[in-house]
Amino acid sequence: MSATSNLTEETVEHLQQLIQVNIDSREGFEEAAEAIDDPKVQKLFRRLESERAANVEELKQIVEFSGVEAEDDGSIMAAVHRCWLEARAALNGGDAHVVLCEAEKGEDKIKEQYEECLKDNPGSAVSDVLHAQYAKVKAGHDEVRDLRDAYAEK
Repeated sequence: MSATSNLTEETVEHLQQLIQVNIDSREGFEEAAEAIDDPKVQKLFRRLESERAANVEELKQIVEFSGVEAEDDGSIMAAVHRCWLEARAALNGGDAHVVLCEAEKGEDKIKEQYEECLKDNPGSAVSDVLHAQYAKVKAGHDEVRDLRDAYAEK
């Protein structure tokens, strides 16, 4: 990790944004898992929550190794989205399809954030970490989307 101490300010800012969006995603999955009764969806959400927590810790280490204090909170917009998710789920009795629709919207955002960061930081010292995390994020996105589609057919 010695190369990470030479990160540009722009790269560190992108990592801070990824920390924030991963915190948002982790908190969103935690709340969504609590808002739904379906064990299959809960299990998926709990696993993705754990993956996002691991991403946060890995990104924080890199940022802090570069001499900058890492983000510790999610975004205000994500908090608003989670409130909307809770209200919508309550109105629909915790309907799995509704919760999965909202989760997929959140997954679109985290996927886009990683894509932007990878595009803006090609070959950076943290590129391998970002590519590995992006692969997991994309796989999680696809799982949520596929499950959402399966529940839409019910």
